[in-house]
Amino acid sequence: MALNPYEIRKDFPILNRRINGYPLVYFDNAATSQRPIQVIETIKKFYENFNANIHRGMHTLSQEASDMPVAHRDKVENPINDQEEEVIFVRNTTEAINFVACTWALENIDKGEEIVITRMEHHSNILPWRIVSRIKKAKLKVANISPTGILDYKNLYELVTEKTKLVAVVHVSNVLGTINDLGKIAKIAREVGARLLVDGAQSVPHMPVDVKKIGADFLAFSGHKMLGPTGIGVLFIKKEVEEEIEPFFGGGGTISDVDCREKRCSVEWAPIPLRFEAGTPNIAGAIGLAAAVDYLEKASMEAVRSHEEKLTKVALEELENIKGVTVYGPKDAENRAGIVTFNVESLHPHEVASFLDQYGIAVRSGHHCALPLHRVLGALDGTVRASFYLYNTVEEVEFFAEKLKELISKFSIS
Repeated sequence: MALNPYEIRKDFPILNRRINGYPLVYFDNAATSQRPIQVIETIKKFYENFNANIHRGMHTLSQEASDMPVAHRDKVENPINDQEEEVIFVRNTTEAINFVACTWALENIDKGEEIVITRMEHHSNILPWRIVSRIKKAKLKVANISPTGILDYKNLYELVTEKTKLVAVVHVSNVLGTINDLGKIAKIAREVGARLLVDGAQSVPHMPVDVKKIGADFLAFSGHKMLGPTGIGVLFIKKEVEEEIEPFFGGGGTISDVDCREKRCSVEWAPIPLRFEAGTPNIAGAIGLAAAVDYLEKASMEAVRSHEEKLTKVALEELENIKGVTVYGPKDAENRAGIVTFNVESLHPHEVASFLDQYGIAVRSGHHCALPLHRVLGALDGTVRASFYLYNTVEEVEFFAEKLKELISKFSIS
């Protein structure tokens, strides 16, 4: 069933705003999405009617609040088709990747062994592995990309050896929109017994993802990029890998028993996933994320993907026909997510973004936390990124292209 963005927009109060006298055109969805009223009201209802700490009280409010996150943990497994209670709550994708680095990686990667990443990674999937490689004296290897923004699978295959313990890769590039072939990457990793970590920040909110089919051992994504609140994220850990991990944070809720004698303290950890979630969790965040998942399931992830593909196709066609504009990444909408990144000749990305903002068009400019990739692109000043979601329309894309043409005409760029 086709998605109707005009009906969907009615659920998003912020889209009624006017910026500098113009209706808001929100094309910064790769940074964070907007929230529908259903998510906002769900969070409000919790705070107004059920607010209490969980797992720590016998009173009614605490019991009711404790039941909510349990149910909602099951709910947030749905977007990745996980049915075995293999997810834990974190703050965001960044924390999820750092959690794997500080637990599994530090325990399982030794001196002289290897971690393989790609040149299109977000800093959050680079820096934790640099830290691990320095602490453990392991080798960090980086796979190249092609001039068109496609991962060089041959180079990746050559880099992965018997010493490789982890392959960490983004599913969808937050700059290029490139959709990586995780099946192919998983096969390369499995041939040498390496684990696979997937940064799903830009894929899980925008397309169907099956964690079993893609072969991930770890998969991370953020609630705030998929209509949910900030400060809540999800880390999938394959069940067979869970027992290889010792808790990194210790505290309330992580234990079944602690016995401190004169010379030592012994600990019996709580069952997974509770042993990995120290302290009071983001209860309202988990509830809000569950409501966001409900909303996306009702819309259908297949329909979301199809709609974004349509918008991307229009945007690519429009931009390719504008002189002075350089578009980065795959040339066809079928091989990229709803992200279109570009530069305008002779203008700094921030100048372009500021000009578009005069007309209510919100785009992102800069390096998008991907400096190594921008060096490959030869775009050290950064790029301009327009990113789409289920509430954006073709008319908005056309208005955006019209204003870009106006900008180029104003500065006589040819």
